Amino acid sequence: MAIRRRGRGRRHPAVELNITAFMNLMVVLVPFLLMTAVFTHLTILELNLPASDTTAKPDPKKPPYELYVTIRKDALNISDNRGGLIGQARKTDQGHDYVRLAEILKQVKARLPEQTAIIIRPEQDTPYDILVQVMDSARMYKAFTEGELIDAELFPDISIGDAPALKK
Repeated sequence: MAIRRRGRGRRHPAVELNITAFMNLMVVLVPFLLMTAVFTHLTILELNLPASDTTAKPDPKKPPYELYVTIRKDALNISDNRGGLIGQARKTDQGHDYVRLAEILKQVKARLPEQTAIIIRPEQDTPYDILVQVMDSARMYKAFTEGELIDAELFPDISIGDAPALKK
């Protein structure tokens, strides 16, 4: 019994693969993806949060200097743990006065150049945007040095705490 093969005489010629359309797509897609990848940059700011371990107590006779920015609904209060209120940036019609805050912090930095820590104390219902603006104003400011605009450092070591209750 002979087995017949179908299409024995039919041989398909080798097909050439046409990748021109795919190459055109890659030529357009790769530069587009590379250009948009720049806009996915994330900024991370490290914060110093209070430690849960309270066994290490500072010397009560001479506590370390602490600088505070308290975020209130009507003002930004700058104070310390030694002399109390240093300055105040009152809220304007446009919102909190971050320029005034930066000016006060520049004056404090001029008096205490080695100080790098600051504690930001927002009230309970402070919007996140205001907290970020205060953190940015406390970390650095724009300054002209030798004809160039640079980011000058103020207080980069930021800690977060709760605002003390208002005394009635």
